Amino acid sequence: MIDPFVPREIRRLVREFGSPLLIIDCERIRQQYRSLQRALPGVDLHYALKPLPHPAVVQTVLAEGGFLDLATTGEVELVAKLGADPKLCIHTHPIKRDIDIRSALARGVKVFVADNPDELRKFVPYVDEAEVLLRVSFRSPGAVCDLSRKFGCDPENLLALAREAHQLGITVRGLSFHVGSQAADPSKHVEAIDACARLLAVARREKLGPCDTLDIGGGFPIDYSQRAPIIHKFCAPIRAALAKLPKRVRVIAEPGRYIAGPAAIGVASVMGRAEREGLWWYYLDDGLYGSYSGQLFDHARYPIETLKRGKRHPSVLAGPTCDSIDVISENILLPELEPGDLIVGRAMGAYTWASASEFNFFPKATVVSVNSNRNDRGSVLTIER
Repeated sequence: MIDPFVPREIRRLVREFGSPLLIIDCERIRQQYRSLQRALPGVDLHYALKPLPHPAVVQTVLAEGGFLDLATTGEVELVAKLGADPKLCIHTHPIKRDIDIRSALARGVKVFVADNPDELRKFVPYVDEAEVLLRVSFRSPGAVCDLSRKFGCDPENLLALAREAHQLGITVRGLSFHVGSQAADPSKHVEAIDACARLLAVARREKLGPCDTLDIGGGFPIDYSQRAPIIHKFCAPIRAALAKLPKRVRVIAEPGRYIAGPAAIGVASVMGRAEREGLWWYYLDDGLYGSYSGQLFDHARYPIETLKRGKRHPSVLAGPTCDSIDVISENILLPELEPGDLIVGRAMGAYTWASASEFNFFPKATVVSVNSNRNDRGSVLTIER
């Protein structure tokens, strides 16, 4: 094993593959997976591909005995090409096209999510093949991204939705919820688990379906510019709430950011510089339209550093495009940099390369995965642009 996040290895990888780079450390993927597994014993962890849909991450999770959370036909096709067992996969996008359902079923994925009557009716042609988890909304204004604003039915409407599914002949496997990304505290998870436990019990008494699965979503926080709670402590109230569920209920979760976020860094090079109003502006070969897109779409602020030492001065970091919005940091302390010097963004595995564009025809970062074989003494590299 090597540590690809130390300066010596970062420089070596840039010499070999150029910049910008996104360096994924598969050993850190393993560490994050195991950490969450210890914090949520007995919960099946379905890695949500959305934040970092890279083959090395998927394969590492599967090798750990994990499961997968898919939301699009593209993600279904990716894991199929990697040979993933479809029994390990669920399809969790609450709103789908008929072709999305058919494509997933054709690949062997059987469990889907729905949150409204119109969506349920899409499954009528497939009642002999598909099962659904009904998604419940629990608004979470404290989360960085409140996903229940966009998806999920109100708890008071859930039983009516389950009854409609039963009348349509659709198997209700259970319930799901997602309290939002980067949850501020576990209280919403606990509230949602308790409410869903009551709803599952009623639905089971009414014989509306097996009702033996609860998907508690993701939202588990990680460190960015601010420290997040230790995951075992964060999950303690969640463990206590889950302990009250009947033993027959299978509990699953959908971690994405928690698995991928800390496991990758972004590396960019200074393309040029200019002194403006007493500040040095440094223009990088990656920016807001590239790997730093998460600052716009994901509201994240990544810890940023340079590998160069020296007296630090207030500076500006800008991306490469011709758009004036493409500024990464307006006031960051840096030594005086030269073209070719490297800037490293930490915790850049989630919603960075995945949401990057090639605006202005600046290419996305090259992805390099390291330590993909846990038995290797060196690095095992895969490259994707």
